[in-house]
Amino acid sequence: MGLPIDSAHKGSPPASSLVEATLSLVQERLRDRFAQSGQDWDGFRVSGATLTKADLADVERRLLGTGHRFDWSAGISVAERPDIYKSRGDGDQVDESFSHPDAPQGDPDEAGRALAGVGDNVVRHDADITGIARFIRTNERVLDYLTNGVPHGIIAVIDDSGGTLTAPIIEQFTGVICAGGTVRSHLGILTREYNIPCLMNAKIAGIADGDTVTIEATAAAKTTEDYQQGVERVGRVWRLVQEEATA
Repeated sequence: MGLPIDSAHKGSPPASSLVEATLSLVQERLRDRFAQSGQDWDGFRVSGATLTKADLADVERRLLGTGHRFDWSAGISVAERPDIYKSRGDGDQVDESFSHPDAPQGDPDEAGRALAGVGDNVVRHDADITGIARFIRTNERVLDYLTNGVPHGIIAVIDDSGGTLTAPIIEQFTGVICAGGTVRSHLGILTREYNIPCLMNAKIAGIADGDTVTIEATAAAKTTEDYQQGVERVGRVWRLVQEEATA
């Protein structure tokens, strides 16, 4: 028995292969349940007998059974569920640098600022912000900050665009650089509420944990329309290298 959406005109281009496969499996489950119900569609759709948590777990199991492994946006996801996510590196070799191959870089200018990347600015602020970059990817570092407090002037460099890992301490950061998400991601919303300068979907390179960095918080904020229309609107990230500029 078919579903009402089976005859719907499909948009183009099609979604990713993962999205299409997931949708196909969900529709397969719904068709079976609809046929078994003996109801018409209007009765079935309000019966509460559509999809369950167990159904979606089975969809995931079948996807993983093909050998597929999910891409990850937060490193902690791989640490907690290595069975379902792609590896973060080869064997025991894990790159913790946040280095992105497409990050723009440059030589130090007269102020000792070397371009080290760009990102989508969540909110336009009155001044750029400078602080110490700290990579935050583990529960251990978050627990340490929860216990002892976040030192003044920390710019968090993270990959958790949902803010799940850093939400308990986010209001203590001077700034945030997130290697994922959009300005509408949960982390972007949190930093907006706390008035913390933040770049989302950041592409950075050449920054080490403990480096002094500057976020171009005065850059124009990225909008929903920018994403929809493919407009490139970014804020820059600089690494401060005074000794290189004056050598």
